[in-house]
Amino acid sequence: MITRRALEEREREWLAPYAVKSVDSKGRVYSEKEHDFRTAFQRDRDRIIHSTAFRRLEYKTQVFVNHEGDHYRTRLTHTLEMSQIARTIGRALRLNEDLIETIALAHDLGHGPFGHAGQDALSELMKGHGGFEHNAQCLRIVEKLEESYSGFPGLNLTFEVREGLRKHAKNRVPSLEAEIVDCADAIAYNGHDLDDGLRAGLLDFKDLEKVQLWKGADRYIREKALSQNQTIRTKIAIRLIINRMVSDLISETAKNIKKCPIETPGDFARSQTPVVRFSNHLTKKVSSLKEFLMNHLYLHYRVVRMTEKGKRFIQELFRLYVSKPEQLPPQVRKRAKEDGVWRAVCDYIAGMTDRFALDEYNRLFSPYERV
Repeated sequence: MITRRALEEREREWLAPYAVKSVDSKGRVYSEKEHDFRTAFQRDRDRIIHSTAFRRLEYKTQVFVNHEGDHYRTRLTHTLEMSQIARTIGRALRLNEDLIETIALAHDLGHGPFGHAGQDALSELMKGHGGFEHNAQCLRIVEKLEESYSGFPGLNLTFEVREGLRKHAKNRVPSLEAEIVDCADAIAYNGHDLDDGLRAGLLDFKDLEKVQLWKGADRYIREKALSQNQTIRTKIAIRLIINRMVSDLISETAKNIKKCPIETPGDFARSQTPVVRFSNHLTKKVSSLKEFLMNHLYLHYRVVRMTEKGKRFIQELFRLYVSKPEQLPPQVRKRAKEDGVWRAVCDYIAGMTDRFALDEYNRLFSPYERV
């Protein structure tokens, strides 16, 4: 029988000295009895997976809104792909895979509907009212808004998980595990946004010949004569590009850990030198890919149209709710008494899926839709 104590001992034996150990966690805001068969981070992971906010990711936009097609990434599929990449990197570096997975699964909980349109719209609308930023909203969800337990608000996650989600805070205590998640996030969306853009016909193969990472992958496929089928060739190329980024990040980070040197989690927290990073050679190629995606995909007129349409939905809903809060559901009006109307409306809209937001818009603005 493998108990929590056995798992904690296994961490001591297997993980690197600079990895965060669950037994060394600074604990939770509200004291709880430890679980018999799960470490603190494994317990946090399960709380994220069973949360309402996690389930909503299935119908939240990554780049393409839900009704554009069934095969494009959503926030949920992006989260799962990114988690797999982060765990691979963490395992290779002997970091705490459970902590990495938990942060990865929770990292996008604060995103609103319609992708970055939701972030932009809510940020503009909340100016002068406390602002809105999806990482801060993620923390708000896990610390307050999720309602699953009788003894405390939120999910009562460990300090280390919450710090991993506190991306841009000045007083953040960083960990190698959290930094790995940040880099894996970029690797994942660079790869799958390229894949989705090609699937949608918004990206041109001829234009991609100027991107070094794609060019190298395509050359390898041709030399090995791996396939004549364009769909399969594209899938192989995406895998090769992701593998190139992952392998380089592992290699360069391992070198930096030795060079600094990083021997304990505290050493990394105090380090002023970038540790988790690509090599200089690959950094330039990754930047080139990001620039390509920005110019040819994210600023493509069809994507811009989707984005602006989403912003208009959110803006209209927000303004109506704030001006007529009596149209809000009872539980939202109750929160408005505690946090103010603006924050309560922001929380409500940020929690919406794409399709719920569209349905709500129709209920409130279409004369033929039942309320």
